[in-house]
Amino acid sequence: MPAIRIYESALCCDTGVCGPDVDQSLVDVTADVRYLQGLGADIARYNLASEPTAFADDGTVRGFMHLVGSKGLPLTIVDGVTVATGTYPSRGELLGLAGLAGAGVEPQSRPELGVSEKSGGCCGGSTSCC
Repeated sequence: MPAIRIYESALCCDTGVCGPDVDQSLVDVTADVRYLQGLGADIARYNLASEPTAFADDGTVRGFMHLVGSKGLPLTIVDGVTVATGTYPSRGELLGLAGLAGAGVEPQSRPELGVSEKSGGCCGGSTSCC
């Protein structure tokens, strides 16, 4: 199965439910990655703030960061090949990249993440995130 790696800019959390503004793309990719992991896909996300060594250890990512910098993130790599920059792939695209599209797996709706604005999100009710 292909190895999918998503490298993201510095974030205080991966869900996108931080502070007063929810980043829907982070909410979506969090659900998508969890969904694919549940299907057995080899997929992982790396956050520049909490996992900088993942950026430094991968030559492709290191080169990208040297040329483009963090403004080009997120960066999606499959088996060492860059497949997307500046945006997250959709669930359907991720299924295709994982080799799961057309194998009886459909891009189902995204489940709730169990985090809401009322629960305070990942920042414990803080109105500012980072």
